Amino acid sequence: MEIMRLVVTGPVGSGKSTLIRSISEIDVVDTDRTATDSTAELKNKTTVAFDFGRLTFGSDMVLHIYGTPGQERFDFIWDMLIRKAHAYILLVSANRPNEFRYARRVATHMNQLAQIPMIVGLTHTDCPGAWSLENIAIALGYVDDATRPPIVFLNPNHASSVAQALITLVQHYMEFSVNDKVSA
Repeated sequence: MEIMRLVVTGPVGSGKSTLIRSISEIDVVDTDRTATDSTAELKNKTTVAFDFGRLTFGSDMVLHIYGTPGQERFDFIWDMLIRKAHAYILLVSANRPNEFRYARRVATHMNQLAQIPMIVGLTHTDCPGAWSLENIAIALGYVDDATRPPIVFLNPNHASSVAQALITLVQHYMEFSVNDKVSA
């Protein structure tokens, strides 16, 4: 059985832990602690190391899903997780444009450490003040459709929405792998 390691990353409160909890077939391993900094304005608890969940994906693949902390001070955890990952999803809260620049920095950081497939998952799209996909893509620096990663709408509270996003990520990984082999 093949193991595929996926990283779920993004700013605080974008839905990383919720995504993993909604789809994991095992009890999620989490390191949530009481938020004591500005994070407390968004939520009571925050991830301080990483979350881990697992999902059987078809008959011959198991997804190991790792969620990063959202705070930059834990970037050493990001480094550790992304170096062993096969692909990642960047979650971005569509209703918090003040965090788009930070989300872009997270993606840049990840892409500098590992050249692996990624997709963007837009969360909180049903909230007041949510930006459109096109405007968020521009804010994240994805102005060229040819080089823009897949961007999906995602509700981390709904397993079916998460499953669809993971299918998109795995398909993107498969395409990336095929193209990588063809160009070699």
